[in-house]
Amino acid sequence: MSYITDYQQKFTDLKLQIENQDQLRRQANGGNSILFSYPPKEECEYIEKAKDIYAHEAEFIDVSKLLVRFIDEIGWNAFQEYYNDFKNTPHLIFRSDDPELDLFDIIIREIYEACKNDKIPFLIRTGCLYGTGIDNLNIMEHKVVMESSHPLVIFYPSKIEDDNIYFLNFKPASKYRCALVK
Repeated sequence: MSYITDYQQKFTDLKLQIENQDQLRRQANGGNSILFSYPPKEECEYIEKAKDIYAHEAEFIDVSKLLVRFIDEIGWNAFQEYYNDFKNTPHLIFRSDDPELDLFDIIIREIYEACKNDKIPFLIRTGCLYGTGIDNLNIMEHKVVMESSHPLVIFYPSKIEDDNIYFLNFKPASKYRCALVK
């Protein structure tokens, strides 16, 4: 299918999911998230189109910028030392249960702020989560997302083959509690 036909259908499907949150929760097994799947090589086009369509009602949360902010906040040298100490357990760096601010906390805070400002949170550039120990499922099942008045839209660079989703075209995806726009 051509990009133009493909994106038109995907954005039509996305609009229907966003507008009917009760149906979304039923379809997503109680979840409050939408996975918006697209080919990774077309990420820029899909993000640009979403920003055009949802310019006024959405808040675009760029994970790549949040990752850089997280590293800047703790300092490059401290991050490098910390990462080298825990590279086999990245969740201890990026998604720990301790009170220290980490990348996961920053993402959740941004989602909360978007909803507080009555905006639909769109999580973009999620490929940056690969290798951090943060799975989309961790975000989707967080209390802030589950109780939000708006669904979380996760832009998900992936391919779908035989009803199997592959994040970044190679990592098999979990069975998420979300609606899938494919």
